[in-house]
Amino acid sequence: MAHQHAGHDMPGHDMPGHDMPGMGPKCSMSMLWNTNIIDTCIVFPQWHISSHTGFVLSCLVIVGLGVLYEYLRVFQRQVDRRIALSLGKGKSRARSSSGRNSPTNASDFEEAALLTGRRTLKPSKIGTPVPPFARALRASLYGVSVFLSFFLMLVFMTYNAYLILAVVVGAVIGHFIFGSHVDFDNLDTAKNGMFCH
Repeated sequence: MAHQHAGHDMPGHDMPGHDMPGMGPKCSMSMLWNTNIIDTCIVFPQWHISSHTGFVLSCLVIVGLGVLYEYLRVFQRQVDRRIALSLGKGKSRARSSSGRNSPTNASDFEEAALLTGRRTLKPSKIGTPVPPFARALRASLYGVSVFLSFFLMLVFMTYNAYLILAVVVGAVIGHFIFGSHVDFDNLDTAKNGMFCH
């Protein structure tokens, strides 16, 4: 078993300037707060920074991804509203044609259970079923937002002060652009920020 001597680099944690002859540039990795620019790799070894210009462009890309994440959150809520409105129209028609006044949400079921003394009135699933296409759309948007949020989390985990700042600036700009209105009916869902699912 080979032992690492003091002063030697750990495998996979190559430092800039310690490249082997004939080998390409290596990614510098740090598990501590840093301000490295050259030889910084962002998430993938292929996203290797070899110049100051490349670093600035990478920061701008990360800011753009932060803005995109905020847009996706707002767009998801808009899609949910549209689906709810379209389902609500069909539901109100069905309710008016049936003429029955049955409990439709959790508080209605709890109230009915208290009045009757039976707990079997509460269903396992509450709400209106969503058609398959709308469910697929919602799931796809959710998947993209989860991927993007974890990607930005990995950028954060480079511990690079400039890249962390780029993530935060992107989130702030995105929130400023797409958070221009407050929906008082959905304040509990609107306050979830980046990396909250």
